[in-house]
Order: sequence, then C-alpha cells, then structure tokens
Amino acid sequence: MIIKPGKLLAKIDSPSDLKKLSKDQLVQICDELRQFIVDNVSVYGGHFGASLGVVELTVALHYVLNTPEDQLVWDVGHQAYGHKILTGRKEQFHTNRIYGGLSGFPKRKESEYDTFGVGHSSTSISAALGMAVASKYKGDTKKQHVAVIGDGSMTGGMAFEAMNHAGVSDTNMLIILNDNCMSIDPNVGALKDYLTDITTSHTYNKVKDEVWNLLGKISMFGSSAQEIVSKVEGAIKSAVLKQSNLFESLNLRYFGPVDGHDVHHLAEILADLRDIPGPKILHCITVKGKGYGPAETGNKTTWHAPGLFDKVTGEIYKKVPTTPQAPKYQDVFGHTIFELAKENDKIMGVTPAMPSGSSMNIMMKEMPDRAFDVGIAEQHAVTFSAGMATQGLIPFCNIYSSFMQRAYDQVIHDVCLQNLQVVFCLDRAGFSGADGPTHHGAYDISFFRCIPNLVVSSPMDEEELRNLMYTATKFEGPFSIRYPRGQGVMVDWKTPMRKIPIGQGRIIKEGEDVAILTIGHIGNYAVTACEMLEKEGFNPAHYDMRFVKPLDEALLHEVFGKFKKVVTVEDGCLMGGFGSAVLEWMVDNGYQAQVKRLGIPDRIVEHGEQIELHRECGFDPEGIANAVKQMAESVVEK
Repeated sequence: MIIKPGKLLAKIDSPSDLKKLSKDQLVQICDELRQFIVDNVSVYGGHFGASLGVVELTVALHYVLNTPEDQLVWDVGHQAYGHKILTGRKEQFHTNRIYGGLSGFPKRKESEYDTFGVGHSSTSISAALGMAVASKYKGDTKKQHVAVIGDGSMTGGMAFEAMNHAGVSDTNMLIILNDNCMSIDPNVGALKDYLTDITTSHTYNKVKDEVWNLLGKISMFGSSAQEIVSKVEGAIKSAVLKQSNLFESLNLRYFGPVDGHDVHHLAEILADLRDIPGPKILHCITVKGKGYGPAETGNKTTWHAPGLFDKVTGEIYKKVPTTPQAPKYQDVFGHTIFELAKENDKIMGVTPAMPSGSSMNIMMKEMPDRAFDVGIAEQHAVTFSAGMATQGLIPFCNIYSSFMQRAYDQVIHDVCLQNLQVVFCLDRAGFSGADGPTHHGAYDISFFRCIPNLVVSSPMDEEELRNLMYTATKFEGPFSIRYPRGQGVMVDWKTPMRKIPIGQGRIIKEGEDVAILTIGHIGNYAVTACEMLEKEGFNPAHYDMRFVKPLDEALLHEVFGKFKKVVTVEDGCLMGGFGSAVLEWMVDNGYQAQVKRLGIPDRIVEHGEQIELHRECGFDPEGIANAVKQMAESVVEK
C-alpha cells in the first residue's frame, strides 16, 4: 500500500525544501506531516503518540536551524518520526521498523541528519554538550547544538549530570524540554510535580508573558539582543526564584513554558534563542498524541505504540485467536509476583518506568505500598533494591535486559559484593524485535555470569519462570532470571510453584549421537528441531540447563561422558555466553568433544521480527536442525 503525502509535504525531501515555505504555510505542513505519520503507523505499525506530540517543534527546528550543520539530538528517538520524514526518508518511511528497512530510532549510519544514535533515554544532553565543546574547541562559535529531551527522560541521572556540566561549559547549546507528563507510562516523582508547578504558576506565567513580549522583539534590535536578555534575566530570577531555581541554579538560562503546538511562535523563539550565547533551556508544553483524537484523549500508554489501527475510528486491531493462547512472559511475571507477595510480606517490587511493559502494574495496583516505579533511573532502581534487602526485604527488581547494562556497577558494587537478596528479572532478554540493536538484550548472560555470588538462570517456559521466581525467594543471595519478549508456550500455565535445586538442569529428550544443550525459552526451538530431525532419521538428545551459573555439573558429566558431539543454543551473545561457559567447563574437567555454539554473533544485529533475526543468526528451529545434521554427519578427529 502506497501512502501519498499532502501536496506541500510531497515537495519536501530535505530541510532546505522546508525553508522555501512561507511562515503562513507552516501550519499546513504540520497538518500534512501529522497526517502522514497517522496514515503510515496505522497501516505499518510503530511508535505513535510521541512523534505526534512534537510535529510543530520538529518543523520549527528544521525551519530555523541549518541542519545537518547545526547539530540536533533527539533523546530516546520515539519522537523522531517527523524528523526522519523531513530529512529525506519520506519515500522509505513505510519500511520503518521492518526487517531490512529504516530504524525506528535516529541512527548515524542511516542519515547525516541523525547526529547521534539513540534508543536508551537521557543521553541527549551529554551528547549535544560533547558536540558543543568540540565546536568551541575548533573555534566554530556559530554552530548550534540542540538536545530535545522529554520530561520522562529528565528523571535519568545522566540528564542531571549533563546539565550540571553544561552550566559551566560556556558552550552554544540549547536544551529543549518536551514536557508532556509521559514516558511510556505516566511520569512519577518530584520532578513531575516541580514542572507542573512551573506550568501552572500564575505569578510565573505573568512574568513569562512579559518576558516573551520583549524577546519577540529581539530580532529588531540586532546586536542588542544580549543586552535585553541581561536586563530581563534579573526580573525572571527575582520574581520566580521558587519555580525556576532548579535550572537557574545549574546556570542554565531558563525560557518558558511555551506552547509546543504553536509553530509560528516556536519558530520565532528558536530564531531568537539562536542569537543568545551560552547554555539555555526552553520548556515546551506538548500533548502526547496531539492532533489524533483517540491518542490525545485516550490511554496514552496504549497509544505509545498501539500496533495497527483504523485511523478513522481509532479501533486498534487485535488478533482474536480461535484457540486458547499462551500468555506473555511479562504477564506471567506480573501475576506471579503478586501471588508470591500475597503469601510473603517481605516481597517488594521495583521497576524503572516500565510498570505496564513489565506487568509490575498488577502488583502496583493491588499493593501500592509494596511496588515502586522509580522513573527512568536504572541505577537507582538497583541500589534502592539493595537498600531494602539490607533490611530483610526481598525486592524483585524488574529491568529490561538492555537497560540493565546501565546499572551494571550497582549490580556488582551494591548487590553482589554484599551478597544481598535482590532478584533481578530481566525482561526482553535476547532479540527485542523491531526496536533493534539499542533494545536487544544480547549481553546479560555474558556480563552477569562473571559476577561472584550471582545466580544466573533462564526458564524454558512459564511454569519454569514461576518456579524460578519462587526459588529466588528461598535463596539468600542475588538471583537473576532472564526471559524474552512475547508469548510463552503453555496455555495452562498457573501451575503450583516448587523450589528448583540451584544449578539443576533437566533432560527434555533422550537421544544418541548429538546432544543439544539449551538455556531459556529458545529451548522450545530445539524441541521443534528434534521433531523435524526425527522425521529425517536423526535422534538427538536435548537438555534444558536452566542455569548458566552455577552449571549442572552432574548433567554435564553425563553429557560429555556419553556424547562426542554437542550443540549449545542461546538467545544471547556467543562471546562469553552460555556456550562459552560449557566449553570452559569441558576443558577444566578434561573432556574432549566437538562443540558447535549457536547464538548471537559478535556483530550488531539490526531490527526485525524475532524469528527473522533468529533465522539470520542460525538458531531458529531449522538452523538448529541443520547444525545437528552437520554434526551428526561429520567425523570426529581422534
């Protein structure tokens, strides 16, 4: 299906084309850009509400700035669809997030307008500041550096660290705070309340209006712009010190709040701020989902990435299965932790800004005093959990595998060195799918298994996830459980929970010639592969190891005592991962065997459906079957 842009948008292939429009045409191009996003996402899917909320800001930025010479950095990237469309990717936009197509996030190798690759939050200010310092060092004082960051991303510690540095950097930098009270779920914490106070303050808004009336005339005064700002700056600080002290105390000139949906005013403001030197922050009030009724007024979490929908009625298309379906792993986690917490008053829940994505919202709703959304602050989430553990509580800290990378030091220093009972539940482990390499949970097995005291486990199905969660409550030390995005394999999954001996695997299928060792959900691919192989006359054995650390040594003695050909399979990086652990054990225990490791190779794997990426890397069911056949038919050298 070919989606045609509006008549003005059809003529725009770069910001230089956008600049040819008159100011009177800016509202129309915003309307066409917003409609083009609605048309495409409704048919092809993707993130939605965030990009609709910054249409006017996107148009104003590219209209005023000299991009890509001027550096524009988008935080996270959910909000960058309009940016992509205006910077030469309009014709390819229908391939967004599809295997082999455009990335869903800004990406340096995709376009010169994507100045910094993003996906994790709170990085934009640091990156833009680095660019600004580089320009200052080179003597390029005219170059602009703009970071667009959402108020949700402002809760990340990096944002505060970067603002603290920016305030003393004397660089030509503008931070644009896109304030819509949302990340994926509604924002939480004191910063949200603080920004609300600024936005609603009658005193502040009176002063703000007077200030902006003056600033609107700056262009008339030419070189006196800095003098005018200097005169009004004192009035701003003295009149609204209570509201503005956070940013002003960091030596950032604060401007706003302004209407983020008034494209004419935004263009004028950005043109004026371009002439004001030093670090600045512009506070824009926007509405996530702006311009599309159901997204603007409905559940904003749902409309963050709704899937396919009817753009006229707003009905989100959902597949209606004709047979009972297995649940998502995240929902199994959500229901199970609530079930455990009802029986054990020591259990607490912690998640950094992913209550719905992790299904921690189930416990948060029923036990609001025992489940916490700490905002986009993974490091804090881990050490906060460690603090509770010192007092005898059992926190379940649920963080997406990719985001756990951000709290690695806290896992080592604050949890494992002190041998505290914190349960890390790593959602979205393995390939994340269309979100791509910034969100793939490829590395957690490798970077967790080297940490002393930490148990590293992964369930093959929903029953095993429940059992491992229960087991973790009985283990007096740090415990990690990884599981993938998406559905499990068990329709009847609410089985009674039982304790699993730490480090004990299980035999899934007896066999001969070749042994398949798997860890986690990917073991279900091995089950399918074995069924395929049996039809061709092969009879491999299959072992679900359950634990990467500690490994089941008794089971491995059995495997290497019986088999000279072994295939390991994991939905994680091969370098230092599960297969590496098996090889290390084999060598340390004096065995010799032909071992083939299947998993994520030592390269960046792009976005696509999970099965497409598994197939690309050779560990889909057919890939596993082919590896076993090659092993079975090969001759082991003596």
